[in-house]
Amino acid sequence: MYSGGRCPPSWTINRSPVRHQTGQAPADMDNSSIHSLDPRKQELLEARFLGAGSRFQPLNTSTSQPMTMLQDTSSNLSAGSLDRDEGSEGQIGTPDKCRTPSERKRKRKNAPDSGEMGSATKSGRAETNGKKINEYFKQNQSPSRNMIPASGAKSPSPQTLSHGYLAASPQSSSHSSSEVLSFPARPIYCCTKGVQTDMTVTHIRALESRSVSDIEQKDSRIDDLVRQNDEIRRQLTAQQKLLEKHKDNLQKCLEVNKSLLKEKSELVKKTTRQKCMENRLRLGQFVTQRQGAQFVENWVDGWAFTDLMKCQERIATEKEDIDRLRRILVKRKPPANINKNSKHDNFIKPGEKPLSIIEYYEQDEILKLRQASLKKEDADLQLELEKLERERNLHIRELKRIHNEDNSRFKEHPILAERYLLLSLLGKGGFSEVHKGFDLKEQRYVACKIHQLNKEWKEDKKANYIKHALREYNIHKSLNHPRIVRLYDVFEIDNNSFCTVLEYCEGNDLDFYLKQNKCIPEKEARSIICQTVSALRYLNEIKPPVIHYDLKPGNILLGSGSVSGEIKITDFGLSKIMDDEFYSPDIGMDLTSQGAGTYWYLPPECFVVGKTPPKISSKVDVWSVGVIFYQCLYGKKPFGHNLSQATILEENTILKATEVEFPSKPPVSSEAKSFIRKCLQYKKEFRPDVLNLGVDDYLKPASLKSKHNIDFIQSGMSGAGGNSQSQSSQSLQAPTLSLSQSPAFTFGEKFS
Repeated sequence: MYSGGRCPPSWTINRSPVRHQTGQAPADMDNSSIHSLDPRKQELLEARFLGAGSRFQPLNTSTSQPMTMLQDTSSNLSAGSLDRDEGSEGQIGTPDKCRTPSERKRKRKNAPDSGEMGSATKSGRAETNGKKINEYFKQNQSPSRNMIPASGAKSPSPQTLSHGYLAASPQSSSHSSSEVLSFPARPIYCCTKGVQTDMTVTHIRALESRSVSDIEQKDSRIDDLVRQNDEIRRQLTAQQKLLEKHKDNLQKCLEVNKSLLKEKSELVKKTTRQKCMENRLRLGQFVTQRQGAQFVENWVDGWAFTDLMKCQERIATEKEDIDRLRRILVKRKPPANINKNSKHDNFIKPGEKPLSIIEYYEQDEILKLRQASLKKEDADLQLELEKLERERNLHIRELKRIHNEDNSRFKEHPILAERYLLLSLLGKGGFSEVHKGFDLKEQRYVACKIHQLNKEWKEDKKANYIKHALREYNIHKSLNHPRIVRLYDVFEIDNNSFCTVLEYCEGNDLDFYLKQNKCIPEKEARSIICQTVSALRYLNEIKPPVIHYDLKPGNILLGSGSVSGEIKITDFGLSKIMDDEFYSPDIGMDLTSQGAGTYWYLPPECFVVGKTPPKISSKVDVWSVGVIFYQCLYGKKPFGHNLSQATILEENTILKATEVEFPSKPPVSSEAKSFIRKCLQYKKEFRPDVLNLGVDDYLKPASLKSKHNIDFIQSGMSGAGGNSQSQSSQSLQAPTLSLSQSPAFTFGEKFS
C-alpha cells in the first residue's frame, strides 16, 4: 500500500495482454529505496520504464500482493493523470482506507506473507478470504482489453472510462499471468473528467484568452445595457410622471370646459327667457282660459299686433273718408259743355254749387295724393304684419321649446356615456328629443337625438320601435357624403331610452326657412335642389342603393346665415334598402310601409291600393324633389296645399294629380318649369330616376351647358349635308336622349 492516500502508480496498470515472464526483479530495487522516493519521482520512474518497454512492479514492505486498479480500457487517461485530476477534487481512498479499522486489523492479522501467497497461488488453492475475484470486481468485457496498444497511440476517450483493473507483473518465480492475486474486496471510488486531447496547449490558451476577452466584452456590454436600461427606466419614469401631469392638466381643462359650457348654456337660457318674456308682451302669449268645465290655452296677441291693427283701422277709416270726399267732389264737378240755349228754372239746390274746373282738379289731386299715401302706408303695415307674424312663429316655437326644455329630464346638463355633455334642447318630436351637445373627446358640437319609449307600451311595440331605430342606424352609419348628416354614435341610456349622436348643423331646416320667407329666388332654390340631387345620387350609387322615401323640407337642414348655403339631408327612419333579394331594376320593390311618410311629397304609386303592395324605386325621391322645388319657387305645395293628410288620403288628392299647374307670379324660367314637369310625371314609367335626373341640363353649370349647346350646333351643321338615311338611323338609335335634353319637352304634352 502507498502512504499518503495516493493510488498506485499508473505503471502498475495492465494496458496489454499479460505476457508470461520468468525473470526476477532487479536486486538493487528493494522496498525501502522505492518507498523513499518522492511520488513525483516515482511517476517519472514509471514513465521511464514504460518508455523502455519494460514492465515494473513496486515492492511493498507489508505485503507482496500486486495491486490492481479498476479502469476502463477505453479510457484515454493514464493512471497518473487520473490520480492528479482526482486529487484536485478530493482524495480517493485506497482499499485499505475504505475499510473500517477493525477490518484492517483483521487483515493485518490474517494476511499471509508473500511466500505463503506464492505457494497458495502455485498450488491452486483457494484465496485466503474464501471469495472469488469476480465477487470483488465486475469484469468489463471491452474488446480493447485483449488488444495490444500500438506505440505512440492515443489512449481511449475518457467517456468510456467506467471501470478499471490492475494486472500483476511477472514475479521472480515461475508464476503464470493467470495466477495473479488481488486485494480483498474493497470499495473503489473513481471519477472521470473528459479532456479534448486533440487540441494543442497554444490553441487552448488562445481559446482561453479569447474567452476571457469575450467575457470582458460581454461584461462591458452588460454594464452598458444595464446603464442604458437604468437611463431608459429613468426616462420612462419621468415620461410617466409627465404623462400623469398632462392627464391631470387635461382633466382640469375638461372640467373648465364643462363649467364654461354649462355657464354659457345657462347664460343663453337666461337671455332667451328674458327675451321671450319681452316678446310675450310685444308679440303675444298663451293664456289659460276657462271654457265651460275645461281650461284651454288660447293665444292672445301682444301690443305690437294691437298697434298694427289700430293703424290698419285708421288707414281704413281714412280710405273711407277719401272715398266719401271723392263722391262729393264728383257731384260738384263742373259740366263739360254749358248749353246757352237751355232754359233755366231759377232753382238752386243747397250745397251743390258747382266748382270751377281749377278748383275741381285741385281737390281731385289732393284726394289722389292722400289715397296713394294711405296705400303706401297700408303696404308698409302689411310688410310689418308679415314680419310680426314670422316673429310670432319664432316666438311660439321658442315658447314651446322652453316649455319642453323645462319639463325634460335632461335639463340639468348631464353627461351621457361619459362623453357627451347636453347643453340645450333643440326640438321635440313624438317619441324623441334632440339636444345640442358637446363631444368632450372629439371637442366638437353634436346633436344628440334621445329616443324615449313609453313605459306603458307593450314589449312587442317597444321591440318594433327599437327594430326600426336600429334599422335606421344600420343604414345611416355607413353613409359618408358632404350633403348627408353624419351619424357618429349610438348607445343605450336605460331600459326605456337610447341616444343617437348626429352631426350638428347651425341653421334651421328648409321648412322653417320657407315659413319665414314663403318664396325663394330661383337661383337659390336651384342650388338647394342641386345639392339634394347630389346626395340622392350618392344614395343610389352605393351598394346596396337606398331610397330615402321621406324627403321633405323638414328633413333638409340649412347652414347658418341669411341665405340657405350648404344643405344636408337627414332622417333615414323610413328609408328602403334596394338589395338584390327584394329589388328588381325593372319593376322595383314592394312598399311594405304603405301609409307612412308625408303625403304631400309622395308620388301617386304610393297610394295605389290593391291585392299586392305597390312597387317603388328611386323615382319616389324624384317626385319629392319636384314638389320641394315647386314649393321653394311658389311658396306653396303643388298638390293638397292647406289640406291635412287625412283629407288628402280621403279625397285621393295625389291620385288625381295628373298635371301640375304653374302660377303666373312669381316669374320662373321655362327650364325650371320643364325640370319640375319631369319630376312630377304622373306615370312612373315616364319619370326619370335619380341617376338620370342628376345629369339633367338644368342642374349643370352654365359653362357646361353652353359648351354642350355649341357641340350640339356644330354636330348639326356638320351633318346637314350628309346622308339623310344615316341621320335618321342615328335619331332612331337615341330618341330618349334627344327628348330628355330638350328643355321645352314634357312627357305630359307628348302623351296627353
